[in-house]
Amino acid sequence: MTLIVSKLCGGLGNQMFQYALGRRLSLDRDVPLMLRYANATSDTSRVYALGRFKIQAALASAAYMAWLQPWPRVMPRRLAGLPRWPGRARYVRENGFPFDPDVLNAPAPACLEGYWQSEKYFLDAAPRIRSDFQLAEPMTETRQEVARQITDSMAVSVHVRRGDYVANPVISAYHGSFGPDWYEAAMTRMADTVDNPQFFVFSDDPAWARANLPQRWPIAFVEPQSDRRDFEDLHLMAACRHHIIANSSFSWWGAWLNPRDDKRVIAPQRWFNQASNDTRDLIPPGWQRM
Repeated sequence: MTLIVSKLCGGLGNQMFQYALGRRLSLDRDVPLMLRYANATSDTSRVYALGRFKIQAALASAAYMAWLQPWPRVMPRRLAGLPRWPGRARYVRENGFPFDPDVLNAPAPACLEGYWQSEKYFLDAAPRIRSDFQLAEPMTETRQEVARQITDSMAVSVHVRRGDYVANPVISAYHGSFGPDWYEAAMTRMADTVDNPQFFVFSDDPAWARANLPQRWPIAFVEPQSDRRDFEDLHLMAACRHHIIANSSFSWWGAWLNPRDDKRVIAPQRWFNQASNDTRDLIPPGWQRM
């Protein structure tokens, strides 16, 4: 069977990037998309996270993956014109953080492994991707009430990502987090250009956010729930008119799923502490970095 297989790993935001490239390639080649979820860490919070969306893909069974392997474990510099891997799919591995246009030439069958964190991998299929990531079921009543408040205001989402970015020394050294000064500057810049903003704060550390974010403007703190339905919180972000995002794929998608042409998005200039990561293609051209 000719198809595209996309390997999923990481949290919700990462899995959305991995799905999006696979979906774009499957649409281009008019073949099915299959997802392979593989949690390579001991972090039990990392689970398959796309099942509550209206995605157009199936999860690959262990038996199917055994049939598909072995894959060549080399990412070709050029994919076009390569001979077919006899009886198997090509293995397409990410070859660095910046957008690689040659990946879009991968013929089916292909197995994709990487993070693919750039809208350039799927921008041509943007309406279909946004449709696929719609919720398959209604939000909880609590979140529906927040959604009504968002709809009735000039809502600006503010994402404060802390959690393991602060608590885990290894992750903290790699990603880093942003303090009160950055958020105050971002909120001030947003308020300078948006009339009557109503800020909605999404954070895994609401106590820190309440204690450290400026409250010179109307501000609402969206309490995190313990029901593991963070995909609904993502859609609450997307329902806002404008966005201040953290260095997090979660809030990246919260902003990207908003289809408004006039949205303003403020993103961190520094996405990683590691200067070696080239993020020039991570932030869409219409968003502002600071």
